[in-house]
Amino acid sequence: MKRFLFALAAASLGLTASGGYADDKPGAVLTEVAEAVVTVTAVDQQARTVTVQGEDGQQATIKVPDQAQNLDQVQPGARFLLRYLQSVAVFIGPAGATPSVETGSSMQLAEKGATPGGVITEVVQVQARVDAIDYNERTVVLTGPEGNSVKLKVDDSVKRLNEVSVGDIVVVAYTQALAAEMIRK
Repeated sequence: MKRFLFALAAASLGLTASGGYADDKPGAVLTEVAEAVVTVTAVDQQARTVTVQGEDGQQATIKVPDQAQNLDQVQPGARFLLRYLQSVAVFIGPAGATPSVETGSSMQLAEKGATPGGVITEVVQVQARVDAIDYNERTVVLTGPEGNSVKLKVDDSVKRLNEVSVGDIVVVAYTQALAAEMIRK
């Protein structure tokens, strides 16, 4: 299933990363995957929320999308397998691009009467222009699509910083995916 989530994230990034990236410029992808079995402790049908408790005792309340058709099958004591993926991709965009923001999401939910569950994916992609760079201090000033600027420290683990230039477009794509499947006894 981890491969499925990686493929899901890659597909999401591919769909939203308009224009691609510059093959000859530096870039990186960081991905984190977690899996847990949780137990339902409360269900509020009217508010469409489910409170779950993890094996560590921590509780969380999850808002169930209006499109989910099987909330009536979820009762306290039910168990779900949750898989969570978070990915951040950073790369230099194509020459001539302009700062922008794009968002996208997808939802695949179980059909009416099927075992409750589904996959929800959200992607946010921001393109910002490099307006200043200090290679010695390893800092960059990025300006976003609304003209707001931020000065960032670039971690030592980032290689090839010397290949980034003023005027380059830095693209950051952030993906979250949550897959839930009820465990039938």
